[in-house]
Amino acid sequence: MKKLKIIEVKSEIGAGTRGASMGPDAIRIAALDYGSNLFKVEDTIQVPVDNNLLFDSPGSPYAKRIKGMITLYEKLGAEVAHTLKKNEFPLVLAGDHSSAGGTIAGIKMAYPKQRLGVIWIDAHADIHSPYTTPSGNLHGMPIAVSLGEDNIQNKMNKPDKDTVELWNKLKRIGNITPKFEYRDLVYIALRDMEPEESYLIKKNNVKVFSSSEVKRHGVEKIARDALAHLNKCNQIYISFDVDSMDSSISKGTGTPVRNGITEKEAGSLCVRLIQNEKVCCFEIAEVNPTLDKENLMAENTFEILQRVVSQLTN
Repeated sequence: MKKLKIIEVKSEIGAGTRGASMGPDAIRIAALDYGSNLFKVEDTIQVPVDNNLLFDSPGSPYAKRIKGMITLYEKLGAEVAHTLKKNEFPLVLAGDHSSAGGTIAGIKMAYPKQRLGVIWIDAHADIHSPYTTPSGNLHGMPIAVSLGEDNIQNKMNKPDKDTVELWNKLKRIGNITPKFEYRDLVYIALRDMEPEESYLIKKNNVKVFSSSEVKRHGVEKIARDALAHLNKCNQIYISFDVDSMDSSISKGTGTPVRNGITEKEAGSLCVRLIQNEKVCCFEIAEVNPTLDKENLMAENTFEILQRVVSQLTN
C-alpha cells in the first residue's frame, strides 16, 4: 500500500486551445457525482500556475510562453521531488500535457542516478522542439525537453537567440539533461505524428504500441511487453493523456484523434501497468470540460483514476 499525494497543476499555457486548466476541477466534480471521497481522504496540493500569461503576448512563435513554462517546471519539479523523497506516490492531475516535463524533472531530482523509464499513453508523440514545431505550443514538446532533443536534422524554424537560450534552460531544469534515454521510452496508443517526430522515433528505434495493437493483442500482453522493455529501469513514470482514447469518447480534450483505445482498455491498461513496483508516479492530462458535454470526459477519466487509486492503495 502506497501513501498517495495528489498534485494538481491547473496550467494551460502550453496548449493552443483554452480550457485544460479546468480539467482537475472537472475531475473533482466527477468525483462528487460518483459520491467519492477521494479528494477528502488523500493529501492534495496545488502547484501555483501562471495562466494570467494567456492575456499577454505569447512571445516566441516557436516556444509560446516558455518563460512561464520554466517557472512551472521549477515549481512542479520541486513538489514532485519533495513528494518522492517523503516516500509518497505523486498522482499528478494536470491541465495541458506540457507540464509533464516538470514532473519528469522532479523524478530525476529525487533519483538523479537512477535509470528512468517513461510510458507515454497518448495519441501524440510530443517530441517537437522549437526547431520543428508547427504550432509553437509547448504541450507538443515535453518528451523532447526531457530527452534534451533539438532535432536539428529536421529543422523547419529559425528560433532567435533568446528562444534558444530559454529552451536550453528548460531542458536543464533539475540540472540533469537528458532526463531519460530513447531506449527507455514506450509509446502506447500513438497514432498522430508529424514527419519530424516519426524520424526521431524510427531513428532511435523507440518502442511503440499502436491502438490497433492494443485491440489485437489485448491489454495484458501490451502492458507485459511494455514493462519488459523497461526491465532495466529503476523507476517508471506513466503519463496518461486522455486523447489516447478514441475521439468518440474523448470529445472533452483539445486534440481528439480517431481510432484510439476505449475507456475500458485505457483503465485496464493503467491498472495493469501501475501494479509494477517500479512505477513511481502517475499523471493524467488534457481533460478540457469547455469542449465537453455533461462532463463526460472527466467522468470517464475519474473512473480510470478511481481504478488506479484502488490498485495503489490496496
